[in-house]
Amino acid sequence: MADDKTFHMTPDEFRKHGHAVVDWIADYYSRIESYPVLSQAKPGQVRASLPVDPPAQGEPFATILGDIEKLILPSITHWQSPNFFAYFPSNASGPAILGDLLSSGLGVQGMLWATSPACTEVETHVLDWLIGMLDLPPKFLSTGTGGGVIQDTASSASLCALLAAREHATNFTSNNRGCDGKLVAYTSSQAHSSIEKSVKIAGLGLDNLRIIAVDKNFAMQPEVLARQIEQDRRSGLLPCFVCASIGTTSSNAIDPVAEIGRICRQNNIWLHVDAAMSGTAALCPEFRHIHAGLDLADSYTFNPHKWMFTNFDCNCFYVADRGVLIKTLSILPEYLRNQATESGAVIDYRDWQIPLGRRFRSLKLWFVIRHYGIEGLQHHVRRHVALAQQFAAWVKKDERFELAAPVPLNLVCFRHKGGDEVNQALIDRLNRSGDLYLTHTRLNNQFTLRLCVGQAHTQARHVERAWRRIQEEADKLAR
Repeated sequence: MADDKTFHMTPDEFRKHGHAVVDWIADYYSRIESYPVLSQAKPGQVRASLPVDPPAQGEPFATILGDIEKLILPSITHWQSPNFFAYFPSNASGPAILGDLLSSGLGVQGMLWATSPACTEVETHVLDWLIGMLDLPPKFLSTGTGGGVIQDTASSASLCALLAAREHATNFTSNNRGCDGKLVAYTSSQAHSSIEKSVKIAGLGLDNLRIIAVDKNFAMQPEVLARQIEQDRRSGLLPCFVCASIGTTSSNAIDPVAEIGRICRQNNIWLHVDAAMSGTAALCPEFRHIHAGLDLADSYTFNPHKWMFTNFDCNCFYVADRGVLIKTLSILPEYLRNQATESGAVIDYRDWQIPLGRRFRSLKLWFVIRHYGIEGLQHHVRRHVALAQQFAAWVKKDERFELAAPVPLNLVCFRHKGGDEVNQALIDRLNRSGDLYLTHTRLNNQFTLRLCVGQAHTQARHVERAWRRIQEEADKLAR
């Protein structure tokens, strides 16, 4: 068989097309504000524009790239728009994108230290850097009994923490015999939905997840937690896991980690702390109070892919005792055996996560930290918090609106005093306009608007315009 035609892209073709893609991305960022933030596409619109059958012969790259502009871009919600204020941010940056490109180019599979030592050691080193950058407890350093690992999302991190907690509580017998229906987990009514999914996957069952009531600021009530733990113990159950939140999804509420931690210590219960977005704020010394009590936690997680300019996916997960996590998740089939692993001198991150395979995710985080430096990252965090605080002040001054929750950092929960229907109509009109994108939640069973300032390129003028547009639409509704 003739091998003169490989169908591959040659290095010279890759260089040419790669330049075209980078140019396209740079142009996209320069014109991103011209697009409606929320996609205006209808269900099925994208698939209807695509060919029914795949191409029998390869197509020119210019045609493929042209279809991004013609077919894909009209159906994109622009998460990197500076007018994106929905959910929590999932921001990207130039250095992160380039780091990710290099990771893809290297194409390594870092399941073992031996399969690419740099993939493992850069990750370990960068995760240790972050301990100092966020002033996290030293027990999470890899140089002691703890350590950090990059997961895809906080959902995966919380699941790994729950699995470790399960095995810790049962002396590692649950992995062999399964759960007996007696293990109980606890979190607040404002915690992320991933905890509910985790108890299902881990075999505890949803009936064994205790939802703890919150206070007027939507933070977990420690005294309610303590009473529930005692009640479960008297019922012959085995409390094994508590998840506290530093920045709940709905309102950015901060649970009293120190009090919760003391309860967990008294009862020998694993404490996991989820700081998915808000953990990044601890780059700034003036915001590190959010981590009070973290020295009592067994595990901790936050997402650089939310507010630290490192594109999705990149979650940092720390444990105080890596031995428990490794013993929970480790398997060693013959085909993975190697001298480095058996020496005990290296980290094999396959034992710190659910999947076997893993990408070189730390490369983009390494690029971000080196490009911005601590000073640059702190600058943007402070700017975002200041803009959110300014927005909250505008809300308080407008007699038509009210704040629905405290504003500790960069998320503002607010609502029009006209009631749920008015707020629903308001957010629908704003999002249909394409000028900005907001999402909602329910607090105290009232429809509540959320505005989160955290997109990489959001400036004062974008927040000012958002408030102006909210006022304009409120005026139209009043008329």
